[in-house]
Amino acid sequence: MGKLRYTAIASLDGFVADTGGNFDWAAPDEEVHRFVNDLERPIGTHLYGRRMYEVMWFWDTPDAVEDQPETMREYAAIWRDADKVVFSRQLDDVSTSKTTLHQKFDPELVRAMKASSERDLSIGGPTIAAEAIAAGLVDEIALIWVPHIVGGGTSAFPRGARVDLDLADERGFAGGAVYVSYRVNHTGESQPPHD
Repeated sequence: MGKLRYTAIASLDGFVADTGGNFDWAAPDEEVHRFVNDLERPIGTHLYGRRMYEVMWFWDTPDAVEDQPETMREYAAIWRDADKVVFSRQLDDVSTSKTTLHQKFDPELVRAMKASSERDLSIGGPTIAAEAIAAGLVDEIALIWVPHIVGGGTSAFPRGARVDLDLADERGFAGGAVYVSYRVNHTGESQPPHD
């Protein structure tokens, strides 16, 4: 059975994008990128909403990373090798390899995917992750905090959600980023997000 991991790179004040929708301040340096590659390598399936999928399809184009550092070329190969599932009412089709499209997030489909998977799954993007957190599907939350405060924007977590977590791993990087990983304590009282 595969575990579902929500991974995000966030500012110290908890945002994955600033008020202008930018996240260039979160670009990993080479050390962090190597670490992310190691995190992503065992993932068999990535789950995305439309916006995160549109950010990530960059990695499906070998020409886009041809002149980039080795860590980026390696990540592109890791990403292309994994299956992708996109949940979107706005997309009519998907253009990347090994990708399927579903019109809405379906917790039962994700449960079945976890149950039948020999590899772990990851969910990317705070909106779709909020739905998975509310449905009790997320098993691990992994964050890379970067040394920036952006003052607002897209929060890494849904408002009002309460989830009990147990620290699983932590690591600091020379550039000031800090990785923390938590196991979700499914025996605790988790509450769905609300406004």
